[in-house]
Amino acid sequence: MSRLTPSTALPSVARARGDVRLAEVIGALTYALDLTEGQRPGHTLRTTLIAMRLADDLGLDGDTRGALYYAALLKDSGCSSNAARMAALFGSDDQELKRSMRLVDWHDKFRLAMRTARNCGVGRHPFPRIRPFPAVARTPAFTREIIQTRCERGAQIAQVLGFPRATSDAILYVDEHWCGVGHPFGIAGDEIPLLSRILLLAQTVEAYWSENGVRAALDMAKARRGTWFEPRLVDLMRKWHNDQAWWARLADFDRLDESVVALEPSSTPLVATDERLDRISHAFAAVIDAKTPFTARHSTNVARYAVGIVSAMGSDLADTRQVLRAGLLHDIGKLGVSNRILDKPDKLTDEEFATIRKHPQWTKDILDHVSAFRHFAPDAARHHERLDGRGYPWRIEGEQLSYTARVLAVADVYEALSATRPYRAGLPVQTVVDIMARDRGTAFDPQVFDAAVALAESGTLADLSQVTEVGFEALHALVPHPHLPSHAAEAAHRSSAA
Repeated sequence: MSRLTPSTALPSVARARGDVRLAEVIGALTYALDLTEGQRPGHTLRTTLIAMRLADDLGLDGDTRGALYYAALLKDSGCSSNAARMAALFGSDDQELKRSMRLVDWHDKFRLAMRTARNCGVGRHPFPRIRPFPAVARTPAFTREIIQTRCERGAQIAQVLGFPRATSDAILYVDEHWCGVGHPFGIAGDEIPLLSRILLLAQTVEAYWSENGVRAALDMAKARRGTWFEPRLVDLMRKWHNDQAWWARLADFDRLDESVVALEPSSTPLVATDERLDRISHAFAAVIDAKTPFTARHSTNVARYAVGIVSAMGSDLADTRQVLRAGLLHDIGKLGVSNRILDKPDKLTDEEFATIRKHPQWTKDILDHVSAFRHFAPDAARHHERLDGRGYPWRIEGEQLSYTARVLAVADVYEALSATRPYRAGLPVQTVVDIMARDRGTAFDPQVFDAAVALAESGTLADLSQVTEVGFEALHALVPHPHLPSHAAEAAHRSSAA
């Protein structure tokens, strides 16, 4: 094997350029959010198109339209934070569960109970299947709590990404209903921010349209006029019924990204600078790690170890930044894996393990879709490959594995063995080194492994501030929304007291 050095092994780094727009980057990453929310590919982008047409009909000003635009793109950024709890309580795949429950009217208690029962224990034998239902029924605050978790975390992510308060508030209140029976705070009418009212109608209509077409979506909106939705917004939307050209545009999947980017409401579109790309990478690492408590902080720690390794091996700042982003996003494909598999306490079946093995392909597919990240997509996705070709899913070997892929392979295993999990304590450094040493030269590149061992034995964890000034510790722990209006805070207190 030829000697591996950073200068020869890293591909050229694509720098953020003026023609890479922030809307393009975030829009492309919404396909990952659609995966974990159980929605059809393009759900978030179509919701954005619907919301922006409502903004046109309402005559909203430029700043308000901008706040709505990014709220629509980020509305589901907190969706991974409730996946584990939903899967555990219902005993079903969280993605299918979320998709199904979005299509039921929560105000119709009978239909809600029937849909809930149908979604419990999916795939199990009849008797075990009904077991979760009493637990769900005995948890009256469950819906409010999971929605509050998702909305608060999504609002928090929008805030740390630097978007205005109107954007984070739109996400925070997106599931409040016009009649006051929504969640998590139960506010009503004009108390609900206008942008939240728009988003609720837009995302619900999109979900129905994707499943059953235009007529069913508009009939649903009419039926929930005055309960879920503000009547004025429903009346505006129903005027679109015969606009076949517009609905055809909504259905044009091949041009969906282009259509959404073109709608960014600014005469000077936001550019994907290095700082913004770092913020997005950190934010989506938090989305990934929130998916399951078993891998909390995994993505950030893998990035830390990877940065430490390449820094010790002499990489320059630009190359180190590439490794940082690849490390933060290497597991983004896991957003497509059910928590019934990710959180399973028992041995995985062959079928379940085959599903797990698909996540590197999904990582590559998602990152390939992002022009600013495409150059490191293959490297980020190959973190389970081995030098001897016995890794997965592509069984790539030897010289075909780049420097970044080799670094991530070592960092990923080291983090997995050394991190403390809910079900076990992390292994001591020497134990981890001894275990991994068995695969030095077969699974792991010797130079990379030796650099990692030196890093581990010195007790040095890479300081990511050496690569980026962005800090995202707050994203790894759900904290109260910093600017909850008093009525929302009071409602939350009453709900918890009850």
